[in-house]
Amino acid sequence: MAPMIYTLYGFAIFFFVFWCAMWLLHLIAIFYGKYRLHKKNPELLLDEPYPGVSILKPLMGVDPHLVSNLETFFTMRYPTYELLFCVEDEKDPAIEVVNSLIEKYPKVQTDVFIGGSTVGVNPKINNMHKAFEASNYDLILISDSGIRMKEDTLQDMVNHMTERTGIVHQMPFTSDRNGFAATLEKIYFGTAQSRMYLSADCVRVNCHTGMSTLMRKHVLEEEGGLKSFGCYLAEDFFISKHFLDKGWKTTISSQPAMQNSGVCDVHSFQARLTRWAKLRMAMLPLVIVFEPLSECMVIGACAGWATSLLFRWEPLVFYLIHILVWFLCDWLLLSIVQGMLEDSGCYIRGIRL
Repeated sequence: MAPMIYTLYGFAIFFFVFWCAMWLLHLIAIFYGKYRLHKKNPELLLDEPYPGVSILKPLMGVDPHLVSNLETFFTMRYPTYELLFCVEDEKDPAIEVVNSLIEKYPKVQTDVFIGGSTVGVNPKINNMHKAFEASNYDLILISDSGIRMKEDTLQDMVNHMTERTGIVHQMPFTSDRNGFAATLEKIYFGTAQSRMYLSADCVRVNCHTGMSTLMRKHVLEEEGGLKSFGCYLAEDFFISKHFLDKGWKTTISSQPAMQNSGVCDVHSFQARLTRWAKLRMAMLPLVIVFEPLSECMVIGACAGWATSLLFRWEPLVFYLIHILVWFLCDWLLLSIVQGMLEDSGCYIRGIRL
């Protein structure tokens, strides 16, 4: 009987410690997010030497928001940058969208690269390889087609590119869109995803996602260029790992990435989360084992049982208080993440459903 009791107490201690760790992540994310996000950029002085930036935009197909998303890159207030659009299929309708924007904004330095290069198994790397090789500037921004930019987003990212920083990436978030699926995405990226992303960046753990990433070209070229990472499906993780191994720092910018895909439904969102989970399972199998315990209901139930065994607390009361405070903290974190985001010319605070 004694071994059974010791085992139960061992599980109870583990669940209670894990519960405390999750609350520590909550607090780190809230305070770090308040400290890091939505810092006001200084006035852009065009006579100061800002470094040039080559922006790689891999495209495939057209969605209802593609035109407005791409147009935000033509209207940025930044002195020197080039837009390099990458399209694999010469019949892709995205080419027509890009050409129409080039005609509308002829002063923006732009080029279109049609037809990819087979340098690995990663289709995104294959699509961008030619543009990377032809880029003119040492700072490379890789930006997915569904990303929107504010006028000062590029300036904000460059401002965070200090002397020893090799990568500046945007924390994933979303633009305001209508519908249940859009609200579900916003809550996920503003709470569960932001909690882990901000905490990881605070303690300098590799949390890089490649949807909007500014990096130093010469560091990639030391490894053989972008094509060297074409053998990985999760190229963003291994690119960041390469920079960290070389002694460079990575950091998030103060403006979260505004994802604005024109295709927004629950099935697509679930498929995306499933794809990310499979990649984490392949790269970090031990982490994926503990992921279910990071969910509010699961860890609350486990901690409720643990505290009833260890401290003789009422488990139901503990569980209900846990859920209430967890939701309040999630609301606060979401408010911090999106609180100063500017969308459609207005500032928004809190949750807009």
